[in-house]
Amino acid sequence: MLVIVTYDIAVSTARGQRRLSKAARICTNYGRRVQNSVYECLVDATEFQLLKRDLLEVINTDEDTVRFYKLGNNYKSRVEYYGLENGTAVDGDLIF
Repeated sequence: MLVIVTYDIAVSTARGQRRLSKAARICTNYGRRVQNSVYECLVDATEFQLLKRDLLEVINTDEDTVRFYKLGNNYKSRVEYYGLENGTAVDGDLIF
């Protein structure tokens, strides 16, 4: 299933900056960055639960926000983009 992950992390402190770096690293492990704090993650149900768990362990729910948009397996008809494509397709080969 395709999951869009977005986050907004308060970076006014060194702790916040570390949380931001950790969140980016976690999301990169599961998908690809399409904008600064937006990731497309093609995952199965188990991977989604691990992604969610990992991010929720990092963020501070009093200061930060993370959102998960589950587009399911038929995501190709639900995603439109215009302009410069940023990287490879979410379901494309990563190793050439």
